[in-house]
Amino acid sequence: MSKQFDMVVIGAGPAGYIAAIRASQLGMSVACIDAWSNNLGEAAPGGTCTNVGCIPSKALLQSSEHFEQASKHFKDHGIDVGNLSLNLSKLISRKETVVKQNNEGILYLFKKNNITFFHGFGSFSGQTEGGWCIKINDSANANIIAKHVVIATGSSAREFPGLPFDEKLVLSNDGALRINHVPKKLGVIGGGVIGLEMGSVWRRLGSSVTVLEAMPNFLMSADSQIAKEAMKIFTKQGLDIQVGVNIDSIKVIDDYITISYKDNKDEHKELTVDKLIVSIGRVPYTDKLNSSLVGLKVDDKGFISVDADCRTNLPNVWAIGDVVRGPMLAHKAEEEGVAVAERIAGQHGHVNFDTIPSVIYTSPEIAWVGKNEQQLKQDGRDFRVGTFPFLANGRARALGDTTGFVKVIADTSTDEVLGVHIIGPMASELISEAVTIMEFRGSSEDIARICHAHPTLSESLKEAALAVDKRSLNF
Repeated sequence: MSKQFDMVVIGAGPAGYIAAIRASQLGMSVACIDAWSNNLGEAAPGGTCTNVGCIPSKALLQSSEHFEQASKHFKDHGIDVGNLSLNLSKLISRKETVVKQNNEGILYLFKKNNITFFHGFGSFSGQTEGGWCIKINDSANANIIAKHVVIATGSSAREFPGLPFDEKLVLSNDGALRINHVPKKLGVIGGGVIGLEMGSVWRRLGSSVTVLEAMPNFLMSADSQIAKEAMKIFTKQGLDIQVGVNIDSIKVIDDYITISYKDNKDEHKELTVDKLIVSIGRVPYTDKLNSSLVGLKVDDKGFISVDADCRTNLPNVWAIGDVVRGPMLAHKAEEEGVAVAERIAGQHGHVNFDTIPSVIYTSPEIAWVGKNEQQLKQDGRDFRVGTFPFLANGRARALGDTTGFVKVIADTSTDEVLGVHIIGPMASELISEAVTIMEFRGSSEDIARICHAHPTLSESLKEAALAVDKRSLNF
C-alpha cells in the first residue's frame, strides 16, 4: 500500500525545501522528492542554488576577491605579501565544502521537521480518491499518494542554439564553477548576473575575459545611471564588455573556440578563447513530470501555468519557483514556497513582486528594488531623486572601498519610495532596508529620519534619502 501524505513537494531547491518545512510547521505530513546527487552519488538537496548556483558562486567570488586584495590592495594597508601564489585546487575544494555543508544542512532540517525525504525523480502516475499518485524513480521505485502536490523542479541553463554544453570547453554555470586551471582567454556570452559574476571570478584569478552581450546597452534591467557606472568600473578592472553583439557562428576546434560576430557598429570581429561560458538565461525543468498523463498545463516554453496564488489547472496541484512566471531568483522561490504552504493550510500567503530585490555579487556589488528612472519616465510618473557617493562615507573610506553610490527615487507628491538602486560595497546587505521601507510604503523622509549607526555603510542610504529633499549632510 502506498504511503499517504498531506503534501508532497517535487524538488528540494529553495522553493521546494522551504515549502516542505513551512508545511510541516503548519501540521501537515510532508514528503520531499529530489534527484540531485553529489560526485559520490549521495543526496544533495538544495537545487541549482546550492549545488551549482548561488552558494558555490559566492564561495568562488569570495576566494577570488581575497586573491585580488592580497595581490593588489594589501600593500595599501601596510601588509606586504611576498611570493603570492594561487592554489586553484584548494580554492575549488573549499567551494565544494561549502556546498556540502549546505546540502547536509537541508537534510538536517528535513529530519528536524519530520519531513520524509526521497532521493530520486518524482513524476505523476495518476489520480486516486486520496489524491495524486506520485512515482519515485529511486532505488526502491517507491509510490506515494499526496492530497496536495507542489512542483518545484527548478530550471536549467539555456544552451546557445547548435552549441551543446560539454562542460569542458563550452560551459554552463555548472562547468564555470569547476574549471581546473585558469584559462588564458575566457569568453562569456551574456552580460547578465551569471556572466558578470563568473567573468569576475576568473578575471581576478588571471584570465583575460571578454563578455559578449546582445542587448544594445549594458545591464538594461538596472537603472541606467547604475549601469553606466558599472560599465565604467568593470572596464577599468579589465573586463572587456561588448554590447549590441550579433553572433554569426561559434566553432569548437580542438582545444579552443572561435566566435565570429558583428559588433554594435556592424563590423565583423572574431574572438578565440580557451573556454566559453554561455549564460543566456535559464529554462524551466519540467519535462520529467509526466504532465501529459494528468493534463497539467505547460506552455510551449516549459513553464507551468498558474494563477496569482500559484495554483495550476489541476485541483490541489501547485507550482512555484523557476517553473512559473516571475523572476528566476532563489528568494522569490522561497517566498512562494512559504505562501503556498500557508494557502494550503487555509491562511493568506503573501508575495509582493514589486519588492523583490535583485543583486549582482560582483565587486562592487549591485542591488536594487522597485522601479528605475527609465521605467518611471515611461510610466509618466513624477519623481525626485537623491544620490550619495560612498566616497563621502567614513566607513567606506576605512574599508578602502569607496566605489559607487546609493540612489533613492521617491514620488514627487507623496514622497513614497519608488525604487532604491545601489552600486558599491555590501550593496546586497544594504538593499534590505530599502525593501522593508517599500513593503510598508514608506517615504524617503522615513529613511532620512531613522537613526543609523555611525560609522556604517548604511548611512549612505540615509544620506541619499536626505538628498531627495536636497539636504544631504555629508556631501
